Amino acid sequence: MCATCGCSNASLATFGGGVHYRRVDRAEKTERVIDVNERVLAKNDFYAQRNRAWLRAANVVALNLLSSPGSGKTTLLERTLRDVGAERAFRVIEGDQETALDAERIRATGFEAIQINTGSGCHLEAEMIGRALATLAPPAGAVVMIENVGNLVCPALFDLGENAKVVLASVTEGDDKPLKYPHMFRAATLVVLNKIDLLRHVPFDISGFVEHVHRLNASAPVLALSALTGEGMSFWYQWLRSRTATLAVGQAAVTA
Repeated sequence: MCATCGCSNASLATFGGGVHYRRVDRAEKTERVIDVNERVLAKNDFYAQRNRAWLRAANVVALNLLSSPGSGKTTLLERTLRDVGAERAFRVIEGDQETALDAERIRATGFEAIQINTGSGCHLEAEMIGRALATLAPPAGAVVMIENVGNLVCPALFDLGENAKVVLASVTEGDDKPLKYPHMFRAATLVVLNKIDLLRHVPFDISGFVEHVHRLNASAPVLALSALTGEGMSFWYQWLRSRTATLAVGQAAVTA
C-alpha cells in the first residue's frame, strides 16, 4: 500500500501495455506505515531529481496539470494545442487509472501523446514520467504537458521533476476548493479557474476564490477562462509563452 494515499496493494501501473512495478504492500502497524511513507516519497524524489536533470540537459520544459476529475484539463490541452501548438514542439503525457481516451483525444489534434494507466493508483509518480519521457524523446525546446490523474490530494505530494505545477479548478466545483485542499493550492505555480461560461448557472464567488488561493499561496497568479468557448484563453497563452520561454532560457544557460 502507498501510505501517502491509500492506493491498493494490488495496484499496478501499466505503460505501453507492460507492467513496470508494484506498489509497496499494505502495512499493519503505524510504525511500518510511516516507514513505508518515507521510503515511497524518498524513492519518488530520487526519480524526480533524475527527471529534472534530464529535462535540463535536453532543454525541455515540463508542466504538470493537476485538478479534480472533470475540471477540464483535457479540453484545455486540446484547445491549447490547436491554437498555439505550432509555436513549440508540444508532447503530452496522459495519466488515468484506466483507458486511453484522453490520449486519443490529444492524438486527434495531431500531436504526440502517451498514456499511463495507474490501475487503482491515484497519482502519477516520477518513475512513470521518466519512462514516458524516454519513449516520447521530445526534441530540444519542446514543452511536455503532463495531465495528472484527477485528484486534489496525493498528486500535490509527488514531485515529477516538472518545471511548474498548473492547478485547474472549475466554477462547477464551488469556490471553497482551496480551503478544502490547501496542499494542492500551496504547491501551485499557477491556478486556472475554468468553465467561467457557466457562471450564470452556478453560485460561485470569483473574488472569494481568488482570496482563498492567495491566502494559501500569495505568489500564484489566478487566470479565469473557458477552455470550451475560448474566453480568457489569451491570458493562459500569454502565461504559457512567458513561462516556457523563461524556463527554457534558464535551462539552456545551466547546460551551456
